[in-house]
Amino acid sequence: MAASQPVRTNWHPNKKHSDVERWICIYPAYINSKKTRQEGRRLPKEQCVENPTYAEIRDVLSVTNLRVGVENKQYSRERSREMQMRGRVRVQMRNDDGEPCNLELGSREDIMRYVAFRIPQLKSRQGKSGDQQQHVQAQQSTGGKKGKGKRR
Repeated sequence: MAASQPVRTNWHPNKKHSDVERWICIYPAYINSKKTRQEGRRLPKEQCVENPTYAEIRDVLSVTNLRVGVENKQYSRERSREMQMRGRVRVQMRNDDGEPCNLELGSREDIMRYVAFRIPQLKSRQGKSGDQQQHVQAQQSTGGKKGKGKRR
């Protein structure tokens, strides 16, 4: 977790938009195509990504001009108690004057759609699918046999 995160206090209606308590929360389940609406998915399945992590969400949002924080929290509808299913991302949507921090990402849904669109473009995601395809092609070209040959 980031060490430069602002100090959290109890929520109050007089809080400024820059206070962490006013930031929106995004759980990976919100954009997980493997989840149903009852399990917490918030976007249509076609717009979602398969099994996103909080780290991927953080990485995608870190290149925008939005302030992002990560918390070690678990989504209440998540059945799995594994560590990789933990984590939530907090995002500051508005400046203290009430204006959106990023005009293109003016709503919670816009941010979730942006994140779901960008995660498959991450190098970590592209490397996994590319390695698997290369491995399958290599097995097909050799016929699946592994010859030992003579040692000299």
